[in-house]
Amino acid sequence: MRENDYIPTILIVDDMAANIAILSDLLQSSYKIKIAKNGQRALDIARGKEKPDLILLDIEMPQMSGYEVCKKLKDSSDTKNIPVIFVTAKNDTTDEEYGLKLGAIDYIKKPFHPAIIKIRVRNHINLKLKSDKLEELSMCDSLTGIPNRRYFDETLEKKHKEISRDKKNLAIIMVDIDFFKLYNDNYGHWKGDECLAKVATTLRKTLKRPTDTVSRYGGEEFVILLKDIDKDGAKRVAESLVNAIAELKIPHEYSPVTNFVTISAGIAIKEENESISKEDLLKIADDELYRAKESGRNRFCAEF
Repeated sequence: MRENDYIPTILIVDDMAANIAILSDLLQSSYKIKIAKNGQRALDIARGKEKPDLILLDIEMPQMSGYEVCKKLKDSSDTKNIPVIFVTAKNDTTDEEYGLKLGAIDYIKKPFHPAIIKIRVRNHINLKLKSDKLEELSMCDSLTGIPNRRYFDETLEKKHKEISRDKKNLAIIMVDIDFFKLYNDNYGHWKGDECLAKVATTLRKTLKRPTDTVSRYGGEEFVILLKDIDKDGAKRVAESLVNAIAELKIPHEYSPVTNFVTISAGIAIKEENESISKEDLLKIADDELYRAKESGRNRFCAEF
C-alpha cells in the first residue's frame, strides 16, 4: 500500500525543450517530474519499474507521434491504466475526438492557462490515486493484511511470463497451518483469526527480498512466490518459514505434532530451461505440501 506522503509522478513528453520547461516549472512543486523528448523514451519510462501516475503527451513529435505513443500504451496490459492527457497545439475537434478515442482522458489545447492545467492535472491525479487505492484493497486479504488469492493469481501469471522470457527460475512454496481446524474448534474462531493474522505477518516478515511475495491462498493456506532463486535457496526460505512459525510458540495443546502452532510446506521450482505450466507448478507444490503432512508435519518437502 502507498504511504500517506506518497508524491505522484508525472511524465512530460514533448520534443520541444521550452514546452517541457513550462510544464515542469508549473507542476514540480506538487509532483515528481519525469521527462521524455521522444515517443520511444516515453514508452521505456512508462514500462519501467516506477511507472508514472499521469502522462502529459504532445502529439506532433518526430519518428513517433503522440497518437502512436498513446495507442502503444493502451494496447499493453502493463501500461494501459496510466492516464494520458494530450497537451497540443492541434485544436481541431476531429483531432480531439481521435485522441480521446485512443484512450486519452483529456485533451488540452495550447496555449493553455497555467491555473487551468494545474486544476485538470490535480483532478486526474486524484482520480488515479483513488482508483489505485481501490485496486490495492481488492488485492488485499482483509483479515491478515497480506495480498489475497486474486493478487497471487495475477502475480503468478505475470512472473511466469517474465521468467520464461528472461530465462530465470521461479519457485512456489505452498504453506498450510497444521491442524488448524482443531485450533478453531477448541479455541474459537476469533482466536483462529488472530492466529491466521500472526502467521501471515510472520511469513511476510521472514521473506528477505523485496521481490518475494506471500499471499493468503484460502482458509489456513498461504503461498509464496520466489523469483530468480535456485533449489538450495528455496529450501532455505522454506526452512526459515517453518522455523519462524514454530518460534512464535502460539499455544496449540490440541495439536498432535507439538503444543504450539506449526506449519507444513511444499516446494516446486521451474528452472530456466524447463518448460512447465504455472498450473503444473502449483500442483507440484501442493503435492509436496501433502507429502510434508504425511511425513509428520512441522516440516517442508520438495520435489528435488
